[in-house]
Amino acid sequence: MTILHQPGTEAEAATIVADAAAARRPLLVQGNGTKAALGRPVQAEAILSARRLDGITLYEPSEMVIAARAGTPLAAIEAALAAHGQMLPFEPMDYRPLLGSQGEPTIGAVAACNLSGPRRIMAGAARDSLIGVRFVNGRGEAVKSGGRVMKNVTGLDLVKLMAGSFGTLGFLTEVTFKVLPRPETEATLVLLGLAEREAVAAMSAALGSPFEVSGAAHLPEGPEGPARTFIRIENFAASVDYRIGELRTIAGAARTETLEREASAGLWSSIRDARPLAAPTERAIWRIAVAPSRAADLVAGLRRRLALEALYDLGGSLVWLAVPPEDDAGAAAIRAAVRSARGHAMLVRAPEPVRAAIDVFDPQSPAVQAIQARIKAAHDPAGILSPGRMYAGM
Repeated sequence: MTILHQPGTEAEAATIVADAAAARRPLLVQGNGTKAALGRPVQAEAILSARRLDGITLYEPSEMVIAARAGTPLAAIEAALAAHGQMLPFEPMDYRPLLGSQGEPTIGAVAACNLSGPRRIMAGAARDSLIGVRFVNGRGEAVKSGGRVMKNVTGLDLVKLMAGSFGTLGFLTEVTFKVLPRPETEATLVLLGLAEREAVAAMSAALGSPFEVSGAAHLPEGPEGPARTFIRIENFAASVDYRIGELRTIAGAARTETLEREASAGLWSSIRDARPLAAPTERAIWRIAVAPSRAADLVAGLRRRLALEALYDLGGSLVWLAVPPEDDAGAAAIRAAVRSARGHAMLVRAPEPVRAAIDVFDPQSPAVQAIQARIKAAHDPAGILSPGRMYAGM
């Protein structure tokens, strides 16, 4: 039976990790477990959960900074910010629809997995807003890095290093983010019937315009209906109305619709979480980063080899694919196509035996692997923190 550790303080967490390191006993690091199926399977004797590390420790609306213990539910953070007309600017993705998991996502996991959404094209990723962390490394030592303001960093930037490390370098106990004002309203221009290359061109034109587009996505024709291209505008109501009108020139001969306020927000919540591809749940899901100019050709080439559905986000620089789960879940074909397009691919959802047998994260060159191994050894010399979750042997 797997042991569950739920420390209530950073000191308790440090003791647990130090004891595990001394015994060479692997720990699966997690927040509330909603993303446990993300990454390679971890063979651990115990789970180290942040769920009891709960509560906002600092919130200064005038300084636009919030800090919270790592197990604080993301919903609690967003509610506190909304009460002051503020938000996390990077629009963190919720993986529960794709992974079929339960429970509440935590703010620590947002940092550990670098979770971002459609607004990333305008506001950056979670790591760009993360300005401070506290964590326990693999030696059982408490470490603090960063603080309440952005500063120039000399040497190893532990704040950025922890973002996207998936619990393999340390157990986060507290995180600090800079926040931004929440827009007064939003609207989405919908372009109907565009082919995928046309849609990418339209999104690129919108993003290259002076109208501050905060979301650009495309859903090809499929089970949910005809092809639709989405361009989001946020700000004051009068500004939104004007910019939506100006952006209609990008549509050319395409028919357009406009989604206002709640309808627009619901749409982007769905795009953020890749919900159009969530069902049927047995399909494998890939997340591909590629230059927008290569996205449509990459998908077209893969369609000749795989039965797939696609969703384009971030103006085409992020492509979600749903493919059959059999054999390697399309890994050989997808990796070859992505390598040719000079992109990166991550397997987000697949049966556990598939995730154990193939690379989940994009394979790295020997030089990069050596650097990653040295960083892992420096922070977790006993190799006990979520071993193998990102790469085998690390």
